[in-house]
Amino acid sequence: MTYFGFLLRFLVLPILVLLGIHYLLPRADGERAGVRVNPRAVWTAIAVHVFLAVAYTTPWDNYLVATGVWYYNPSLVTGIVLGYVPIEEYTFFVLETILSGLWWWFLARRISPPMQEFKPNKLLVYLSACVLVLLWLLFTALFFFGDMKWTYLSITLFWALPAILPQLLFGADILWHRRKLVFWSILVPGTYLSLMDILALKETTWSISPSQTTGILFFGILPLEEVVFFFITNVLIIFGMTLLLSAEGRARFAEWKALLRPAH
Repeated sequence: MTYFGFLLRFLVLPILVLLGIHYLLPRADGERAGVRVNPRAVWTAIAVHVFLAVAYTTPWDNYLVATGVWYYNPSLVTGIVLGYVPIEEYTFFVLETILSGLWWWFLARRISPPMQEFKPNKLLVYLSACVLVLLWLLFTALFFFGDMKWTYLSITLFWALPAILPQLLFGADILWHRRKLVFWSILVPGTYLSLMDILALKETTWSISPSQTTGILFFGILPLEEVVFFFITNVLIIFGMTLLLSAEGRARFAEWKALLRPAH
């Protein structure tokens, strides 16, 4: 299975299905349960995340390919390479972000709002941020000083956790308040992409270095690290979508903007 064949089957087709649901079935636009769900707002948020995904993931992914942590089958890609990474991989960044953003949109228009009124919780914000920093320090140490088997897992968390930190500092309590939406928005695409990864690995569309992974496999073929990658990228996308488009996130942004505005 070629890389573009994988993308067409397992990302483009689900995206088309979700687009059909959004634009062909009756829908409520504007505000739904305190979340902005009008197309312009959602597509703007998705576009922001596509830009961030490509910009932030490109150096990390090039490092992985350059060091052999993962590698692709030359006969199953077009041969167009930017840096060390095939053009198909950059396309994957874009399509995954769109797919996860559309799934979030699908749920945001259907999941019932939280039962309780939102109350800011600074303690939750600080505790979650502290836990994240400790995890980052741990996996940073494993990356630089640990055994080679920790390479893929440690560099993934070394790369991803700093991007999650500002999200938690801005709105860990908002994300907890919207936890039902956040949980299902992460779980479904994270699980789906992990399972589809099994097919790509079996077809040798891409491969993972056994010496640079922990050896923990699901279904005898899917490395733990791949599951972590798909879930951590969806955490970044879904946290961002929720904070950008929820009423609580917009209100906090307005508060922060007012605090940062110079006094006259």
